[in-house]
Amino acid sequence: MTGRLDRRAAEENPLAFGFFHRERKDIPEGIDESRVPPGQVVTPKWPVLHYGGVPRVDLKTWEFRAFGLVGQPLRLTWEEFRQLPRATLRCDIHCVTRWSRLDNTFEGVGIQEILERVRPDPNAKYVLVHAENGFTSNVPLDDLRQPNVLLADTHDGSPLAPDHGWPLRLGGPHLYFWKSSKWVRGFEFLAEDRPGFWEQYGYHMRGDPWSEERYS
Repeated sequence: MTGRLDRRAAEENPLAFGFFHRERKDIPEGIDESRVPPGQVVTPKWPVLHYGGVPRVDLKTWEFRAFGLVGQPLRLTWEEFRQLPRATLRCDIHCVTRWSRLDNTFEGVGIQEILERVRPDPNAKYVLVHAENGFTSNVPLDDLRQPNVLLADTHDGSPLAPDHGWPLRLGGPHLYFWKSSKWVRGFEFLAEDRPGFWEQYGYHMRGDPWSEERYS
């Protein structure tokens, strides 16, 4: 994959890229400190960070797949995906680059709707999330199963912007948000963990923000 890290966030919010002491935690007045993991700065903005360009997606040919160690492989068109039961999630998100954005509202399809249809094999312990341009991220199946995880297509009442993952991104707010892949196209269920794109470059295989699991 070729591309660049989008630096627009640095222009809008320099703190988003971690240019401060790693132990510092900036929390606006009135915010419960327990909501913010160590080393994070709270921002009202949603910085844009990704590797490579924003893909051009044609919903007429778009599809979501679930495959690997499953009882029933799944393939959905965009119209079929949009017909699944809807869910809403209000949550805080925490980026490994040290910014946190509180009180986000995502809407989409709860992950249980997918898992119930594919019936993961008992040997499946991990999921490799496949996205546009060959991008991947790895997530333990136990983390994917959490009730606060969904496949989101809207944020704060509006469709996701293309640079935030339209038409579909994973929302798993209990992990660092790089695990919530943009432009999701499929789940591959695996018996063994397999590093995704950023994990191959030294990022943590799980990414718990409360334990500061930033790097391997």
